[in-house]
Amino acid sequence: MNDEQRIKDLREFLDKQNYNYYVLNAPIISDQEFDFKMHELLELESRHPELFDPNSPTQRVGSDINMEFVQVRHERPMLSLGNTYSKEEISDFYQRIAKAVDGRPFDIMCELKFDGTSISLVYEGGKLVRAATRGNGTIGDDVTRNVKTIKSIPLSLQGDYPAQVEMRGEIIMPRAGFEALNQQRIDIGEAPFANPRNAAAGSLKLQNSSQAAQRPLDCFLYYTLTDEREYQLHSESLEDAKKWGFKISPHCRLCHSLNEINEFVDEWDKKRETLPYDIDGIVFKVNDLQMQYELGFTAKNPRWAISYKFKAEQAHSKLLEVTYQVGRTGTINPVANMEPMSLAGTIVRRATLHNADIMQQLDLHEGDTVIVEKGGEIIPKIVGVDLDLRQANAQAITFPTTCPVCGSPLVREQGEAAYYCPNQSSCQPQKVGKLIHFVARKAMNIDSIGEETAELLYDKGLVKDVSEFYKLTFGDILQLDGFKETAAQNIIKGIEDSKNVPFERVLFAIGIRFVGEVVAKKIALAFGNIDNLMNATKEQLLSTDEVGEKIADSVLSYFADPNNREMVEKLKQHGLQTEIKEKELASETFVGKSFVISGTFTNYSRDELKALIESHGGKMLSGVSAKTDYLVAGENMGPAKLEKATKLNVNIISEEQLIQMIGE
Repeated sequence: MNDEQRIKDLREFLDKQNYNYYVLNAPIISDQEFDFKMHELLELESRHPELFDPNSPTQRVGSDINMEFVQVRHERPMLSLGNTYSKEEISDFYQRIAKAVDGRPFDIMCELKFDGTSISLVYEGGKLVRAATRGNGTIGDDVTRNVKTIKSIPLSLQGDYPAQVEMRGEIIMPRAGFEALNQQRIDIGEAPFANPRNAAAGSLKLQNSSQAAQRPLDCFLYYTLTDEREYQLHSESLEDAKKWGFKISPHCRLCHSLNEINEFVDEWDKKRETLPYDIDGIVFKVNDLQMQYELGFTAKNPRWAISYKFKAEQAHSKLLEVTYQVGRTGTINPVANMEPMSLAGTIVRRATLHNADIMQQLDLHEGDTVIVEKGGEIIPKIVGVDLDLRQANAQAITFPTTCPVCGSPLVREQGEAAYYCPNQSSCQPQKVGKLIHFVARKAMNIDSIGEETAELLYDKGLVKDVSEFYKLTFGDILQLDGFKETAAQNIIKGIEDSKNVPFERVLFAIGIRFVGEVVAKKIALAFGNIDNLMNATKEQLLSTDEVGEKIADSVLSYFADPNNREMVEKLKQHGLQTEIKEKELASETFVGKSFVISGTFTNYSRDELKALIESHGGKMLSGVSAKTDYLVAGENMGPAKLEKATKLNVNIISEEQLIQMIGE
């Protein structure tokens, strides 16, 4: 291949990876592989200036801008850091600094490189006024309403803070929260996030801040920008930032020599697995701010800072077989079973393969020697195959076309990554999974029935669908091996108490594919009772907040099944809550009036405003139409809604005017 063709191929490849990483938040290659390809392209382009292309990936920074958000311009560009992968490169950076400052003494601040998503926080008068993603470095998305839900980020500063200050940092998702979130997504048939970084980035892009509030996000701040304080050292500004209420990493260290820097790298290369969150390297910054100013910037990076990335730990193992698990919503999850290996401090025997597309990309064959990686990942994953060790007659492993349990033909909906088994009525893992989901804490909360008990009740033929929990008797439980009177009494009491669980949780508990906790609540509020929902049209479902095509089709499909309708009727007969209980109105000020809210607000969150309007008799709409009486306009509201409201002569009011109307 000649250089011209290689340049073309690299540009196409890197453009695709930029899109996956910054737009879709779904990278399919490692950062290290991306950087190596970029370095190769830079070198080839420098050798062939006649092939210059202003649209080459080397001429721009990838963007995570999502056009559904309002874009804001950063007062100072948010540049990325150059990457290093060896101690030799760290030494080169150190020597360049020493030469540039003419031998003057300097210290390097070493900080952990959090594996999350960059954020800019702007405070005026001690109040958080704007949070923005990095975007393309110059323009980012305004995600203030979602960031305000992160408890480690102060909404108001304390102490002797500047009148105007910008803090930059990283929003992360700790491992425990990431695991719990992925399990929830798997439970409702959604694809799990690849890693905590993607989960954090995806959480910031949620359109509904109440959903963002349920995501276990955290934030470390690591750089202070203000014109009102004349700091001499970066470390001093971080100490002040701590006093103002910002969460600063406790693991920063000021190093006075290259040896100390290398010791810090070695220490955290070993200790990183002990942290409750992911780091993927170390960041080095010249501590003297005057030196930072003198060193300046390149077009894309500061010259006074650089990052070192840990090499993702890998191990080789023999693939024994691929098995297929069936989730409660029918999703088929392929799992690689391997000979045991030691990886990142744990013994690994299994690795997720995610879906058929991933399997196809890996081109797995029977008996392959696979390369397994756990760098920055909670769940080990196969990243490649050692083709030199593949047997000549090895058979390719293909994704099944039928359910591995019940034999039903698998289905894959357009636009979805996963295959699933449609046989909800008699596929054993789906039926048991639905029972386990139904009794879970966030559903019916029958905590006296755990996974093992639910499976035992199914195996004994006592509970075949969730309605049959309510037919259980004290004698039924007592006949099970190992169950005494007290345990039986607790189960019967737990089942009886669950009849008081509100309708929105009952709706979540019955296990409609793609209907999680938040969506279940939205649907319950929109339709009022189960009968209205069972008879809803697609248009009615789509008009419900947070319900799109996929969820609407899933709800229609669920209630089109006579078995599901029969089960719901039984739940009604057993006395479960299948309608929203009427709440006493604070007043009838807004009875007969319809509202749409848009933007961010000072005194209330969007959900609090909705609840306030509804408590005074108002009805919430998801979009502006001729039926809208009032548009409550906040900061950074969507221009399309404003334009439509103006065209339709809808009353546009502020948060303050709304509060005045109800006399609060």
